[in-house]
Amino acid sequence: MAVNLSKGQKVSLTKGNPGLSKIVVGLGWDTNKYDGGFDFDLDAAAFLLGANGKVTSDSDFIFYGNLKHGSGAVEHMGDNLTGDGDGDDEQIKVNLSAVPANIEKIGFTVTIYDAETRKQNFGQVSNAYIRIFDEASNTELIRYDLGEDFSIETAVVVGEMYRNNGEWKFNAIGSGFQGGLEALCKNYGVNV
Repeated sequence: MAVNLSKGQKVSLTKGNPGLSKIVVGLGWDTNKYDGGFDFDLDAAAFLLGANGKVTSDSDFIFYGNLKHGSGAVEHMGDNLTGDGDGDDEQIKVNLSAVPANIEKIGFTVTIYDAETRKQNFGQVSNAYIRIFDEASNTELIRYDLGEDFSIETAVVVGEMYRNNGEWKFNAIGSGFQGGLEALCKNYGVNV
């Protein structure tokens, strides 16, 4: 049974799941009633980070424009332009055993595409969540619902997976940013 996390809560992914290697990070959301005339295009991304909390190169940023990490360890399953339908809107596969040794942490984020032009923000998004499940058994391991009411933010660091004493753990972060994807990229050391 999945563990439901609260903001700031940390949980081990691999300790209670020996042999766990291939996981899927699913992100989903709904949009509130909105009459601006534009669809909401939310984008999930992963930042593979070194010990300093920054990417080691721009290729460590996995998103709709760079779907697969060079190591093969992290793969974005494609851009969902509208978020329509039930279940996960976007998924990122992670092979824990293939993550390069110099990567200490993987940050998972969601941004609103073209938010400034479309006058959109996370205050107009509801039921956002991240969940991690075992790809082999399809068993949901953890789930974090972003209950926080973001108002002006256009980007959210949803959570981070990190190495700790040979185990992989997950930290539910739920931290909002203004400035969209560009702000996140600068935060994680990606050249924009």
